[in-house]
Amino acid sequence: MFGLLRLVIIGFVILTIIYVGVSLYSRSVRRDKLEREWDEEVKKGDREDFVEDGLDEYENSFRRKLIWLVYIIPVVIVLAIIYMVNIY
Repeated sequence: MFGLLRLVIIGFVILTIIYVGVSLYSRSVRRDKLEREWDEEVKKGDREDFVEDGLDEYENSFRRKLIWLVYIIPVVIVLAIIYMVNIY
């Protein structure tokens, strides 16, 4: 029982670190892409406003929601392994 609790706590901490890292990386890539787009195409208005508006759109995007799979996929795999081990 304590082994399972330890697995859940350590797994949650590791997945949270991975989630934060992937989230920050994805946001920085999106910011770079928006800045590059403004430099190459737009060049009208304020650059920071353009980037902030783009990041606001990104916060509600499907791509941003896909990062939650960092939590879902490992949990499903571990549960499937536990299930299979106990069945056979």
